Amino acid sequence: MSTGMHTHYMGLAGGALQTAIAFAAGLSFVAFGYGQGDLGGLVVESDFNNFFPQFSSPIHFGSIVATWNIGCFVGAFFTIFLGDRLGRKGTVVTGLVLETIGKIIQCSSFGIGQYVAGRMIAGIGNGFVASGIPAWQAECLKTHRRGTLLLVSFGSCITLGSAISYWIVYALSFTQPSSAAWRVPIILAAMFTIPALLIIVFMPESPRWLLLKGREQEAMSVLSALNELPVDHEDTRREILQIKYAVKHMASSQPSQVFSNGEYRHLHRTLLAVGLQVMQQFTGINIFVQYLAAMFVVQLQYEHKLSILLAACCSTEFFLASVGVVFVIDRFWGRRDLTCFGSSGMCFCMVMLAIFSYIGLEHSEPWAFKAMTAFLFLYCTFFAIGWQGMSWMWAVELVPLSIRGPANAMSTAANWLSNFIVVLCAPIMFSNITWKTYVVFAVTNFCFVPIIYFFYPETGARSLEEVDIVFKSASQRGNPWLSAVTAAKQEPKWYDKNGEPTDSYGGSEKGDMEKGTSSGHSSSPERMFTALPTYPRSSMDQRLENEAWHDHVAAPAPSIRRMHSDA
Repeated sequence: MSTGMHTHYMGLAGGALQTAIAFAAGLSFVAFGYGQGDLGGLVVESDFNNFFPQFSSPIHFGSIVATWNIGCFVGAFFTIFLGDRLGRKGTVVTGLVLETIGKIIQCSSFGIGQYVAGRMIAGIGNGFVASGIPAWQAECLKTHRRGTLLLVSFGSCITLGSAISYWIVYALSFTQPSSAAWRVPIILAAMFTIPALLIIVFMPESPRWLLLKGREQEAMSVLSALNELPVDHEDTRREILQIKYAVKHMASSQPSQVFSNGEYRHLHRTLLAVGLQVMQQFTGINIFVQYLAAMFVVQLQYEHKLSILLAACCSTEFFLASVGVVFVIDRFWGRRDLTCFGSSGMCFCMVMLAIFSYIGLEHSEPWAFKAMTAFLFLYCTFFAIGWQGMSWMWAVELVPLSIRGPANAMSTAANWLSNFIVVLCAPIMFSNITWKTYVVFAVTNFCFVPIIYFFYPETGARSLEEVDIVFKSASQRGNPWLSAVTAAKQEPKWYDKNGEPTDSYGGSEKGDMEKGTSSGHSSSPERMFTALPTYPRSSMDQRLENEAWHDHVAAPAPSIRRMHSDA
């Protein structure tokens, strides 16, 4: 029986605290989307182009736009080595400060050098944020809410930021000729970074990172607040012990451990996470997001103000589609289904864009450009469904706690490096191979479907510690690269869709009594959480139980041992 009170942060606990964490993370990603989209509208404004004539050259155009992306890569790369030292919160706070400074420098620019420097600094900050937020948020959320809240942050909030940036650029385009038409949209990014910074400072650190650093009392306090339960409650203690087990039975958190496999498949899982982020960028999405208004002007031959308006409408539709996914993830479809569906739809849209672009450019048929507009909108819808938030969420779920900091930073760095390549090459590709550019990305999207189907296991409705067991099981099945999907399908789940422990959980005396068995241990908290129920066990299971008892770390009762029909 537990005693005592649960802790609070800013007077919040339980679901309210998790929602506050998601809100702060969401604001950070709104700033992400805003920074990604603001230049896409500004590049077609006459005052901006008069001030920065360098944008008239396709090579300079792509290079300047890509400085933000290369800055994001640099920031993510730094977090490989600094992330676990700064902590999840510290990484995000550092990034938000740098983002704000970068925006101030850009807003006050009186030359292309200052503008590029500010854009680079803002990008470095966003690289820190994009590396820190996924791990911090995923490690603080309950299993049954994780998919929904992560998609709100990584999907809906990024697209919301992009839509807001285009609408602000459109509204202020009527102030031309005036530098306010481009200076004000840039600095307004601070209306997201500063509130996010102020909220995150008062939010809890990740309990998993705290345990990784040996700060057990702080971790218990945070879990108490997140679960809205007393510190000594059995659920709080059980979760602490499961996380401690995960920490103990995997390598220490060093970047070099990312490159070794072992029974928990560190390198395998890191490469899967990196692959997701690379594939997301080679769907071709940032051809549209970062050049949207310019595409409407150059490719589809609309006039300037109408192009910004269409870009704002497309970004809004993009946002609404990403919101729709929130209501189906973990309820009806998992990560694999939605990603394969999205890639299939994007492949179809790219084929149609190539066909209509060929007709419009080679045969001078203006109706073809209107058809392209429709398929461009539809393409963004499919991306929102399959990839927008999915790659960020899925990547952080795949990697284990002991390397989550460096592995997530590496996957994020891969995202930005791929983003940089696409954004840099897009103007050159459209200038030289025109409609064939769409064919290139139709092929990449086609290839992603079998890659996801054969190599990526479903992680929906599983705790982060369960995913460790899935890959450990895969390592014992022959070819782990192909077995991970099968292992995920066959391993019993610890929690149902409401976050309640299933029969496979088996971690309490109550569960034993309901099954008609007895653990044979006293009901004291110390014994109850280190004891295992009396299911038939292998010698390895018995060894794990002994290790858990001697080290005061509970082996997670579920899928390490199999419950037999006569248990």
